[in-house]
Amino acid sequence: MGVSGSGKSTVGRLLAQRLAVPFLEGDDVHPAANRAKMAAGHPLDDEDRKPWLLSLTNWIREAVDDGRGGVVACSALKHEYRDAFRRAGAGVWFLHLALDRATADHRVAGRVDHFMPARLVDSQYATLEPLRPDEPGLTVDAAADPQSIVDETVRTLRKIG
Repeated sequence: MGVSGSGKSTVGRLLAQRLAVPFLEGDDVHPAANRAKMAAGHPLDDEDRKPWLLSLTNWIREAVDDGRGGVVACSALKHEYRDAFRRAGAGVWFLHLALDRATADHRVAGRVDHFMPARLVDSQYATLEPLRPDEPGLTVDAAADPQSIVDETVRTLRKIG
């Protein structure tokens, strides 16, 4: 989880490979209308996010129910969204890739062929609710090397069993 540009896709893919579990790119699940809205420079609201969150929640539920597990790369900016994911199945755990705004702006501005424009980064920071103490997970510095983040994450997951 994290704002755009925090490295969710890169770290998520690496983590899924390391854990030998399926990976879901949350951006791929956005309805076309959401992608168009963001591409036009308009932030999504909770109503826009409902079908996206439902799709992600269903994927998580299936991954938990069939025992395969998985890694989902998505913003999960609000506590209520993460609660919905946690209700989808036992063992849901979050990796918050925390990143300063300047670095996020720089990374998003440098992307090619992505629907999320840099001018929406501020709206993501306005919406972001960092992990709370009652939420299972880890917050890491997303400016670190992705492989180092994966290594730290795997060590943490092994400790908690």
